[in-house]
Amino acid sequence: MNTRDLKLKPAESEKITINLGLIDLGQIDLLVSEGFYSNRTDLIRTAIRNQLNTHAEVVKQTVARKSLVLGMHHYSRADLEAALAAGERLQIQVLGMASIASDVSVELALATIESIFVLGALHASSVIKTALAGRIL
Repeated sequence: MNTRDLKLKPAESEKITINLGLIDLGQIDLLVSEGFYSNRTDLIRTAIRNQLNTHAEVVKQTVARKSLVLGMHHYSRADLEAALAAGERLQIQVLGMASIASDVSVELALATIESIFVLGALHASSVIKTALAGRIL
C-alpha cells in the first residue's frame, strides 16, 4: 500500500493556504461541479500527489544524498537522554515531520541537538523551538 494513499490524522497533516487566480479557481469549481472531484481540496491534493509522483525519483535521490529520514520521526526524552549518555549530538534531518516530546527540557535539548533541518513540519514546544532557534536550519 502506498503511504500517500492513507488518510492523514489531523496531527499528521499541515494546513496550507494558497492564492489562485480567478480563472484557475473557476476551472477547479467546474471540475468539481461536473463530478470529477468531490471538492476543491480533493482536486488540489490529487494535483500535488501527481506532481510528487512525477518527481519521485528526484525526491528519492535527494533524500539519499542529504541523508534525510523520510516520514515521521519522534524524539522522546529517553532518546535524548540516551544520546546524552553516549556523548552524541544529534543532527536531525527529516523530510516529513519531526517532533520533540513535550517532556524534553530546554537543557536536554541544548545538550543533545546540534542541528535541525526539516522539510515539512517540526512539532515541538515553543520554548524548545525558541531555545534551538539558532540550530534550526
